[in-house]
Amino acid sequence: MKEGQKKRSRVIVLGNATSFEGFLRFKETLCIQGKFRGTIEATGALIVDKGAVVDADHISVSSLTVYGAVSGQVRAIDKVDMMSGAQVRGDVSAARLRIADGVAFEGQCSMTGAEREVEIFSRPIEEIRAELQRPNG
Repeated sequence: MKEGQKKRSRVIVLGNATSFEGFLRFKETLCIQGKFRGTIEATGALIVDKGAVVDADHISVSSLTVYGAVSGQVRAIDKVDMMSGAQVRGDVSAARLRIADGVAFEGQCSMTGAEREVEIFSRPIEEIRAELQRPNG
């Protein structure tokens, strides 16, 4: 690769005449334009195009962009974008969530984040002593 060039990620497309049932696993970006039924567990991004229908027991991806219809439990490591006209049924868990005007969403959403490990029982002894010596006033 020449200096200054970005590595392009490929987009794999399941066209609008495609109907697929089963288990999907992919590493790059997948765009579904047709129908899918089953399970999706991937490290890549998923795009559900306008007119596409995805009926999954669960979807686990890096990010999800929905223009069409999705039903099932969704877990995205990064983000979920529900674009205008999208229909989403099911619980959604992601670090970032965007729901545009005109989206039909039925479910619960939870925002996840990079969890910092915090030990609540470890405080410097000096801080505890100072707190104990303060007058209650």
